[in-house]
Amino acid sequence: MGAAVESPWGASVEDVLAGLGVDRDMGLDKEGVERLQARYGRNEIEQSRGTPLWRLILEQFQDQLVMILLAAAVVSLVLALVEESEDQLAALFEPLVILLILMANATVGVLQEQNAEKAIEALKEYAPETASVLREGKTVVLKAVDLVPGDIVEIGVGMRVPADARVVEILATVLLVDQSIVTGESRAVSKSPTPIGVPRPVIQDKSNMVFSGTTVVRGKARIVITATGGNTEMGKIHANISEEQEAMTPLRRKLDEFGQFLSKVILVICILVWLVNVGNFKIHGGWASGAIYYFKIAVALAVAAIPEGLPAVVTTCLALGTKSMAKKNAIVRHLPSVETLGCTTVICSDKTGTLTTNVMSVQRCAVMDNGKKGALVELEVEGGDMTPVGEFHCESKLVERPASQFPALEMAACISTLCNDSHLIYNNERRTYEKVGEGTEVALTVFAEKVGLSDQKADDLRRRSRPLDGATFCRSYWVGQFNKRATMEFSRDRKSMSVLVEKEGKNHLLVKGAAEVVLARCALILTPTKDDPHKAIPLTNETRAEISGKIEQWSGGLLSLRCLALAMREAAGDISHFDFVDSSKFASYESNLTFVGLVGMLDPPRPEVRKALDDCKAAGIRVVVITGDNINTATSISRKIGLFGDDEDTQGLAFTGQELDQMNLQQRRECIRTAR
Repeated sequence: MGAAVESPWGASVEDVLAGLGVDRDMGLDKEGVERLQARYGRNEIEQSRGTPLWRLILEQFQDQLVMILLAAAVVSLVLALVEESEDQLAALFEPLVILLILMANATVGVLQEQNAEKAIEALKEYAPETASVLREGKTVVLKAVDLVPGDIVEIGVGMRVPADARVVEILATVLLVDQSIVTGESRAVSKSPTPIGVPRPVIQDKSNMVFSGTTVVRGKARIVITATGGNTEMGKIHANISEEQEAMTPLRRKLDEFGQFLSKVILVICILVWLVNVGNFKIHGGWASGAIYYFKIAVALAVAAIPEGLPAVVTTCLALGTKSMAKKNAIVRHLPSVETLGCTTVICSDKTGTLTTNVMSVQRCAVMDNGKKGALVELEVEGGDMTPVGEFHCESKLVERPASQFPALEMAACISTLCNDSHLIYNNERRTYEKVGEGTEVALTVFAEKVGLSDQKADDLRRRSRPLDGATFCRSYWVGQFNKRATMEFSRDRKSMSVLVEKEGKNHLLVKGAAEVVLARCALILTPTKDDPHKAIPLTNETRAEISGKIEQWSGGLLSLRCLALAMREAAGDISHFDFVDSSKFASYESNLTFVGLVGMLDPPRPEVRKALDDCKAAGIRVVVITGDNINTATSISRKIGLFGDDEDTQGLAFTGQELDQMNLQQRRECIRTAR
């Protein structure tokens, strides 16, 4: 294998295909597949052998104190069996109780480790079952486990990538992939076939690679598999978790030290008791009988001195802690690991999905206020998840029925719904809302459902609807109002997408995209009234500057929102005037637009995080955020949760992966001491 295969992101598509020995139009042949399968095996994460049951049981008895208890119980049991006693059951009671305690202690530990191993194996659920593959010039559907490096696969919206692969060709205007499962990025990432020239790139830099388990949220592409099974990024994550080594925890170390000390003290005392009574051996039937008699007394003394309940109490407390963490979806492989949390001095936390909800959510919106020239109204939107319910506030005052009070806001909701390929669904089993599609578009879908409708009867019905219907109520309404004729997909050069819709025989172009880009293409601004819902006035330089200032304010500083502009072009003309094949013409169609509104969104922090961070500070625990997301987004979220002050300079406190790679050992040590 050459450099083109070892580092496919830095080579051209032709070099990668040549290195893998595959023709882009024919795919692999039967012989090539068999040869590669023999070399690389099946495309699945190898099931970790796990620890055998007998070894798991044995490990529960390796604690020093438990070993002393076990030895005392065995000796007591042997003596009880050989001793001639009127009440044999009473003699057996003590050793049997000790053994039962030790068995219960071992059972809890074994069950916990088995449950943790099952949770780790759940990573395999991210692998798809089938894939559309080109082999011997024909496209066939195969099981994903049968893929090999060199297979050419087609992926599309909603599909999970079956293995790590190099993008060969994009079959749409754009390819967006949600790779948060691998990198923690909250936004879908745009991919292209272009080689990258970044030296020592991290995963986020590999814009021409797609990774196993990630999901395509927009577009369609042809890819060539470069790594399968355990060689994929997902396989490496699985291996790192599976190979985690158990470390001696502070509590276990103290218990072992206590056990060693106790065993020595007990041994000395037992020997002294036995030796002191050597002169009394004859009293009990001779030297042999006396020796056995006082040996039993010494053993009884040893058993009495050992705290039999201590291992059981420790195990029970740790098990309760493990159960509490399991409710919060935390994997604990070994019971003593729970105790280690009590000795924690530094917590390194992921951002996406841990400190944040991993759900993009519209936080602010701005529209013109009922035709008042220059009156741009900003509204705050409640909610940080996919629940399509949330209140709107304007200048800290609650806005009742926002769609009725601000007609431009209703039009913004309409564009958010129709210029959108995502869906919101309600999972009855989990009783939660789930997304289908790219995170940004889902955020707009949820926003539109929150805005509601100006039609009071329809809006009342929406408010009373079941969760299952509430997920798509406004969407169904707008889809019924307009007929979607065509879509002009998002492209990186024009940074926008649009749909051509028809209503009452007239075509309208609805547009959404990067705020600055869409604003530059607008000539009018929507200022609707109840009497004239389509009223628009020229977009003056003053108003344009006001909107630009709002974009700058939202996208920087503490807010750090991703800003999108919503616009439209009424009477867009007959569909025959549009060329939907040549994407270079799309920007010209999306010109002379009417500005409708502005939305700002982000992956918001979880509401409980700030208090948790305060608790950590009070306990003397230092918190460090580690994320694959953009450094500006990371510092913004860190300010929101209180890790950084609102105006604190983050120089020397926040670092990128590339900055760390360029540091020497001493610089890294200093960075570790100061980073947050």
